[in-house]
Amino acid sequence: MKYGIVAFPSKKLQDLANGYRKRYDPHYALITPHMTVKSVFEANDKEIEHVASAIREVTNKNKPFELQVSKVSTFAPITNTIFFKVTPNEDLLALHKDLNEDFFGAPSEFSFVPHITIAQKLNSGEHDDIIGQLKMIGVDHTEIIDRIHLLYQLEDGSWTVYETFRLDEDN
Repeated sequence: MKYGIVAFPSKKLQDLANGYRKRYDPHYALITPHMTVKSVFEANDKEIEHVASAIREVTNKNKPFELQVSKVSTFAPITNTIFFKVTPNEDLLALHKDLNEDFFGAPSEFSFVPHITIAQKLNSGEHDDIIGQLKMIGVDHTEIIDRIHLLYQLEDGSWTVYETFRLDEDN
């Protein structure tokens, strides 16, 4: 089964992202707006118990982090994905490191660019039209994320929460 680890932003930011995702993201119905902290990996029923235990250890040594979204950006020309760029900070980078170095599943093949996808799988013309508009509108949002979620993928391609883990506020 496929799993991933994400942070869900507040309803306010999810609503803003979904305003774009409804029109520009074919995965809109499959997953709530999120920031991935551990890319997709595979595990069986027995392995996922060990993964959950390891995530608990990671969250016990990591504290809540500030999620600051300050601009709209794109991965073009690599992919025509448009996203809210999350400003990396020490707490977020430490959490990502702990969930990706010497942790279950292979390390990500990509550099960590914290973001919340708002549009993807666009053709070049659509991408170029939309990115200019969204950059002009902009985004400015800050909140504290105090939990992360282990998700699994259902047969229909949608994702649902397997378990939620609170970050340790005492760290």
